[in-house]
Amino acid sequence: MGFEQDGGQARFAAADQAAMRLNSGQPPGPLFPGTGDFASTPAEKKAAANTIETDLEPNTKKAGDHADEASNNTVKAFDGWSTAAGLKKALETWDRQVIGLMGRLASEKTALRGASNMFLRRDISTGEGFNLVKPSSDSKLNGL
Repeated sequence: MGFEQDGGQARFAAADQAAMRLNSGQPPGPLFPGTGDFASTPAEKKAAANTIETDLEPNTKKAGDHADEASNNTVKAFDGWSTAAGLKKALETWDRQVIGLMGRLASEKTALRGASNMFLRRDISTGEGFNLVKPSSDSKLNGL
């Protein structure tokens, strides 16, 4: 069997699997209507943002500072050795990673809080849009 035949069979199998997923009637993911909860409630988003702020951020900073302190003491202990230079470089990399992680936690916290506000504003806007629609006097909706 040649390469073209192998490749053709692989493409056919992949297309067959995709068709089965598309025809399954249950699309994957939370963005499709009728598949359950969207993601979480505003209260859950707020709780997650608060956990990041009160637990994850302070503890991550504390762990980063503790590692800095211990590593700096080790670098001093190996002063004059090549090991000290290697540890110092590793410590610089660690510091950059901790700063990156702290930034990521802050952006996730902001995104969680922003998503709750965005959904709330959208709900209010949609509700106000319904208030603008006035049924005509001959509407079957009058008197309901």
